[in-house]
Amino acid sequence: AVSLGVAQCQETLRTALAMGADRAILVQTDAELQPLAVAKALKALVEKEQPRLVILGKQAIDDDCNQTGQMLAALLGWPQGTFASKVAVGDGAVTVTREVDGGLETVELALPAVVSADLRLNEPRYASLPNIMKAKKKPLETVSPADLGVDVAPRLETLKVAEPAKRQAGIKVADVASLVDKLKNEARVI
Repeated sequence: AVSLGVAQCQETLRTALAMGADRAILVQTDAELQPLAVAKALKALVEKEQPRLVILGKQAIDDDCNQTGQMLAALLGWPQGTFASKVAVGDGAVTVTREVDGGLETVELALPAVVSADLRLNEPRYASLPNIMKAKKKPLETVSPADLGVDVAPRLETLKVAEPAKRQAGIKVADVASLVDKLKNEARVI
C-alpha cells in the first residue's frame, strides 16, 4: 500500500496493513500534491518495486481531479482500465469491467497495467483487533520525494474559489395562460 502526503497518512497505511496489505510505503511531504507530482512519485515507486498491476482510487477527495491514474499509465507506457467495478486477473492479462451509461463495458489489458477503482469494485473488509495489532509490526517505509528523484513543486496555482451566484426565487402563476403570457412578454423566450 502506498500513500503520499503528511506524516498523518501513516494512520491510513496502518489501516491498509490491518486489512491485509503486507507492507506500506509513505512518500512523506508537506507540499501541496497535484496529480502530476503524485503520478511521477508513483512511477518512481513502480520502477523500484516492479508490480504487475497498480490499482488506484478513481479520484482524490480533496480536488476530485481524476487524473493521477491516467497520468501514471501514460508515464509508464502501460495500458489502463478506469472506473473498474470488477477486476479479474488472468494469465498475463487483466479483465476490467466498468459501468457506462448504456450498461457495462469490459476491456482486457495486457499486464503490467494500471487500474483505477470505482467504489463498487469491492466491499472493504473490516480490520479485526488481532490484525490491527499485527499491522503495528508490519513494515512501513517512509521516503521523501527527493529520495525518489521527483520534484513535487506545484505547477498550478489556485487563484480563487467562489460559490456560484444565488438564483432568483421563482414565481407561481395562476394558470397556463398566465405562464404563456410571462414567457412571451417578460422572459421573451417564445
